[in-house]
Amino acid sequence: MIAMFKSGFVAIVGRPNAGKSTLMDRFLGSELSIVTSQPQTTRNSIKGIYTTENEQVVFIDTPGIHKPKDLLSEQMDDYSYQSFKDADLILYVVDISVELGKGEQYVIDKLNDQKVPIVLVLNKIDLIHPDKLLEITDYFKEHLKYEKAIPLSAVTGQNFPALKEEIVNYLPEGMPLFDVDDLSDKPTIFFVAELVRKAILELTSEEIPHSSAVEVLDMSQFENGKRIIEATIYVERDSQKKIIIGSKGSMIKNIGIQARKQIEELLGERVNLKLWVKKAPKWRNTVSYLNSLGYKKEKH
Repeated sequence: MIAMFKSGFVAIVGRPNAGKSTLMDRFLGSELSIVTSQPQTTRNSIKGIYTTENEQVVFIDTPGIHKPKDLLSEQMDDYSYQSFKDADLILYVVDISVELGKGEQYVIDKLNDQKVPIVLVLNKIDLIHPDKLLEITDYFKEHLKYEKAIPLSAVTGQNFPALKEEIVNYLPEGMPLFDVDDLSDKPTIFFVAELVRKAILELTSEEIPHSSAVEVLDMSQFENGKRIIEATIYVERDSQKKIIIGSKGSMIKNIGIQARKQIEELLGERVNLKLWVKKAPKWRNTVSYLNSLGYKKEKH
């Protein structure tokens, strides 16, 4: 009997820092969503496309669900909620290495209102004692409506094949939804901006990460065999601008060096990265800034 091709959307949701992006990147075999130790690293809904001879899984990596504090975080949550409606399956990723609190219950309440099947992914089993797993599983049996629970480690790959097999069970039969060579629905310019933002997240103090954003202005020009990429880093306060620039320009230089190396790996060509820093007060609560930076409200 000839196996029928399957294709569908799988939303990856959960709290900030649960390991959602790490999980999708493991499926794809490359770092599509930037991964850092900072919570709420993912700000957009990013589709990662995993295609084999028998199936195409379109993963939707979403921002960590949390109670919003500004317009940006409202739109981040909106991306996550919209993914519920678009999905054939929801992977609810939980960091079981930390205590489950009110934030987790907030997500559970949202998920219990959904009609989409849910697979509970108990992530970071490499960081806990096995005895605690039973206690955590019992908690979710009592509080969440889900189809199956799969403990794993997105970092080490432990028990990862079991999740892979389970996902295929929920995909409908159908043709590929994207070209078989596609890895994402996002344009290259999006990933270039994300790599600059990743460098900022990794190199600056705790004051900066959630107050910064990156806009790539142009990457169409070439000079001396290098692609010229011009980008602006937005921050909310003068003090943050000083941190980004650093003493005698040391920090902005380091950000540029780190980002350029990764952008060159992404593009497969030499790059001249030019960065500017601009103060944009309250950009996280300003619709025009959010739209220009790509954080547009989803159409329902």
